[in-house]
Amino acid sequence: MFLEALGSALLGLALAGAAIHRLSHRMPARSLVIATGIAGALFGAFLTHGALDAGNALLILVGATIVSAASLSLLLRPAGRLRRRSATA
Repeated sequence: MFLEALGSALLGLALAGAAIHRLSHRMPARSLVIATGIAGALFGAFLTHGALDAGNALLILVGATIVSAASLSLLLRPAGRLRRRSATA
């Protein structure tokens, strides 16, 4: 279980690093992105481990990846400014 947690934390760190590298203009502070990636991966590993039980290390890492990517996607900001029109226009 320790190796699953360590692997999922490293996986979350890698996903957060990739998100910072590719989408730095749309992400908040780096520390928030890194913490969210790691916490999402650990939570995903916990959920998947609870649902599938031990012995499915690959599936647990897949679950950690999915939850980490989903939590990182919640941090994305819009790319451009939103144009708002008045009600009379």
